[in-house]
Amino acid sequence: MPSNEQRRAAAKRKLERQLANRAERARKRKQLTIAASALGVVVAVAAGVGIYFLARGDDSSTTTASETPEASLASAPPSAKPKAELVNCTYRDTPDQPASRPVDKPRTEGIKTTGGDATLSVSMDTSQGPIGLTLNNAESPCTTNSFASLAAQKFFDGTSCHRLVTGGIKVLQCGDPTGTGTGGPGYSYDNEYPTDQYEPGDMAAQTPVDYKRGVIAMANGGPNQDGTGTNGSQFFLVYGDSQLPPQYTIFGTIDEKGLETLDKVAAGGDDGSLDPNPGGGKPNLAVTINSVQID
Repeated sequence: MPSNEQRRAAAKRKLERQLANRAERARKRKQLTIAASALGVVVAVAAGVGIYFLARGDDSSTTTASETPEASLASAPPSAKPKAELVNCTYRDTPDQPASRPVDKPRTEGIKTTGGDATLSVSMDTSQGPIGLTLNNAESPCTTNSFASLAAQKFFDGTSCHRLVTGGIKVLQCGDPTGTGTGGPGYSYDNEYPTDQYEPGDMAAQTPVDYKRGVIAMANGGPNQDGTGTNGSQFFLVYGDSQLPPQYTIFGTIDEKGLETLDKVAAGGDDGSLDPNPGGGKPNLAVTINSVQID
């Protein structure tokens, strides 16, 4: 039977391994800001509840969402709560991640959520075909405001969509001028719908919901230590129903022509360069965003 000293030493070694693993995961998350991949989701069970950690893991083995019973129980995100007619937004500088292209921050005050400004039409011209978007100010005004500002400053023009995932989740990720998954606009901001429909600490906020075919959502690297969000410029286009924790701001929908374009890209597959974590790789049919126009 091991002595108390031996047990303490073993516990210390285990803790050191856990801390080292967590530090390595944090480093990788900084290097690659991603939308969660079902291929890279790790399931940790606490008190019988499935908790999904994105862009990070625990100290056990990985499990794809499609293999877990919890994933099959995913439901629609909760209905959005009405927002004030005018909202203010906060966009924080990210000194450790300077802007990949020179860009001004979006305006921060008096963002409308109702009336004629409740939605915004966007035309995205890509090398593989057009992708029309309708952005939803009523649900995610600060996200829509940021996207429109970046589009107007031509931040997205000439950039590549650097990640396609065809297994587990079905998304095309874009919005990084560096094409590496590490770039951004030099600022960050908090999640909106559906994250803001949950109370802080609500375990339901870790349970997968359905990100339906045809929605557009923001990619992020998980919350900062102070709980603030890490949204920047990267976004993902969902071309097939996908189950993800509600930690990715949904801010619009994709038109039918755009879904046809995405289906074509998805049919071409990816190069697998990001497997197993975070999953997927560069699309074999390269996608370059030629321009993004506010209609």
